[in-house]
Amino acid sequence: MALLTSPIAAQTPMSAIDWLSDSVATPVAMPPETAPAPQDNTDVTKSAAVDEITVTTLGGPEIDAVGLLPVSVTGLPRDLWGSSNSADLVRLLRAEPAQAMPAMQSLQYLLLLAELDPPFDADGRGRLFLARIDRLLDLGALEQAQALLERASSDTPELFRRTFDVGLLTGTEDRACATLRDHADIAPTYAARIFCLARNGDWDAAALTLGTAEALGFISEEEDALLARFLDPELFEGEPPLPLPSRVTPLVFRMREAIGEPIPTAPLPLAFAQADLRTNAGWKSQIEAAERLARTGAIGETRLLGIYTANKPAASGGVWDRVKALQEFDAAIQAHDTEAVATTLPRVWTAMRQAQLEVPFARLYAESLARLALSGTADKLAFRIAMLSPAYEEIAGKHPASDGHDRFLISLAQGEMEDAVAKTALQRAVRDGFLKKEPPAGFAALLRDGRLGEALLKVPPLLQTGAAGDLQDLSDALALLRQVGLEDIARQTAFQVLLLNRHG
Repeated sequence: MALLTSPIAAQTPMSAIDWLSDSVATPVAMPPETAPAPQDNTDVTKSAAVDEITVTTLGGPEIDAVGLLPVSVTGLPRDLWGSSNSADLVRLLRAEPAQAMPAMQSLQYLLLLAELDPPFDADGRGRLFLARIDRLLDLGALEQAQALLERASSDTPELFRRTFDVGLLTGTEDRACATLRDHADIAPTYAARIFCLARNGDWDAAALTLGTAEALGFISEEEDALLARFLDPELFEGEPPLPLPSRVTPLVFRMREAIGEPIPTAPLPLAFAQADLRTNAGWKSQIEAAERLARTGAIGETRLLGIYTANKPAASGGVWDRVKALQEFDAAIQAHDTEAVATTLPRVWTAMRQAQLEVPFARLYAESLARLALSGTADKLAFRIAMLSPAYEEIAGKHPASDGHDRFLISLAQGEMEDAVAKTALQRAVRDGFLKKEPPAGFAALLRDGRLGEALLKVPPLLQTGAAGDLQDLSDALALLRQVGLEDIARQTAFQVLLLNRHG
């Protein structure tokens, strides 16, 4: 079967639905001639979960078909979701591993960004579309999420909620505030309304709105304290800093930043790292954020390199040693200095492995390394780095094998596994996956029933257990990828399992 034509402490990563700002409220129709009762904000201040009883139409069933990559680019069939129901697809998206192999990240982005027919049971609520957006937010891929939201016309409450937070974290919140101003059907919470009034320069209206919210009891004490300082920071000069918030949302994060009490992004969900890529952040913060985001594929390797080489490190240890090693190697590559490359390559590769940035490094430098006349240990290392790059097949075809492991890698790169000699259990599992002629037992029914997308969403967790030691799962994951036409992703996955020594 051919599918392709070509709180501030370390914690388990939260899903986007757990940290989104409470920026919109669902209006409640009041009985005639009845004054509105004070709103109970208890639940709002504790959770940002989407209200399950909200049935606002997001734009018809076609919203689930919105994507950035057409079928001419992805090679995916438009009916990829087939007979799978939306609830199952949403559940699988939310269960994707937080730390996946780079090849599995590529597969995830392909599915998240593709233009596809909506699931058969799409009902206008955009459940799958929202789950795709939330998965992008979990990966820190705010630019991609923002582009999808813009294409979907994010002027409805649940879409606006995500657009608002993306804007807060990328510094484009003025556009979100303009949307709020121009669409009366979006009912903002008091905190969002006050923030946007202030951003629009209407400080008097913002102060009046805060006073109204205080009088009616529509905001919590914690929100009240932060908003008061946000609107008039001079009034609180000399006061001790506010305590850390009970829940950090993008709106809380930006207002804390505005009053000069910023919250570090390192322990926060990955999307917050995007805020440190802005030019007002220090270079060290930019580097650390770029590394976190590059690990999930949220930013490309070229942007990572640009941040690495923006300045000269003025200190040593930790991230600065990594920056120095990269800059020295990059200078050697740019100068085509074979001896300097051979000297600096082992050091920079060790640094990249420590940061789990081997694949972005390989994408940047594999072809340049292949053009140099390296020898010995440097040549061997350069070859294995090349096998982690998109140019693996071309480079493997020109490289003589120096040992059995390299011969196995060359056979894998060229898709010639029938005669490959597998000397380890891991190699045997890889070879078995490439030699299987039938779909794995657990996937045969999904493929037969046309639930291809559902099957692909099950591959990353299967590979995670496979890389952790369940070699049958590894073979099954590779076999499925190949049998649905994802040959390149299958080979990249195999190289990463063999060369990165990572669990997941």
